[in-house]
Amino acid sequence: MAELTVPVVALQDFAAAVFARACLRQDDAQTIAADLVAADMRGLASHGVSRIPMYLERLRRGVVNPQPNVAVHRLWPAASLVDGDNGMGFLAAHKAVDEAIDLARQSGVGLVGVRRSTHFGMSALYVKQASDAGFISLVFTNSSPALPVWGGRTTFLGAAPFAAGVPGGGEGDYLLDMAMTVIARGKIRLAAKQGLAIEPGLALDKTGAPTTNASDAFEGVCLPFGGHKGAALAMLMDLLCGVLTGANFGGEVKSLYFDHSEPQNVGHLVIALRPDLFMPKDEFDQRMNAFTTRVKGLPRALGFNEILMPGEPEDRKAAKSLKEGISLPAAVVADLREEARRLEVAADVLSAG
Repeated sequence: MAELTVPVVALQDFAAAVFARACLRQDDAQTIAADLVAADMRGLASHGVSRIPMYLERLRRGVVNPQPNVAVHRLWPAASLVDGDNGMGFLAAHKAVDEAIDLARQSGVGLVGVRRSTHFGMSALYVKQASDAGFISLVFTNSSPALPVWGGRTTFLGAAPFAAGVPGGGEGDYLLDMAMTVIARGKIRLAAKQGLAIEPGLALDKTGAPTTNASDAFEGVCLPFGGHKGAALAMLMDLLCGVLTGANFGGEVKSLYFDHSEPQNVGHLVIALRPDLFMPKDEFDQRMNAFTTRVKGLPRALGFNEILMPGEPEDRKAAKSLKEGISLPAAVVADLREEARRLEVAADVLSAG
């Protein structure tokens, strides 16, 4: 079976129906479906609908709460704590961004820690949420062990993405979302599912040997980008998101795929800033426009037709996906059809022709 192209809205409706059938509240199911499809739209298939079977398995095994009471505890004038109640991490993270924005409106800066959460998908979702509301943001998370500390050979630190967003003044936003690994672990998983090899230098197998076999790499160790620098940043994510918030840390976060013994207790940290902290908003917008214009006007390196801001390639990809649909690999389509069959959800959208 060849890959299948599915319209965005139809794919969202299918994903929402699947999660609703798995006992999530309708609004929550729609939120998570939209978030997963947004990742596919932006070209991050590793964090898109391909993850639905994994999320459903964790729901079935009772290590994710399908209807959590996500609670916000305001502890300081500019700081709050969100308890995710072991629900889907998307829900706790969106609530945390809303709370950080509310705090920043009042205090200029909002800081929100999250504990008892789970994997929250693509980090870009949350900085984009803040940027769309007109706020600067930083979003951090820890995650299950995927890479070693510098000098170690076993997994200990998570891929722990670092995300940041700065709203532009009309010339486009700055949107950064990057893992601390050379390649996102989800991309290795997707390559393994499709039987594809990965490039050298990305991962080690479980014996500590370099490998290009995606399945061996997924069961082994991802390598940090920039060597000791990436490992040190991954450690910082664990300190801020795990140690600081009261979530699991130091190798305690349970694997999404291999450990169904108990909830993950992932930690997140969200920081929101008013763009008019130090000057009127109009002046900030003008300065952002000037910065973007200068960047795009710089001399280009050989092989580059234009210079793009972080997040701009993904924005273009999302616009194209909205028009043309999302291409799903055959292996992903097969997995989704099986979940639809198990849950008795209509899957006409996954039928060719």
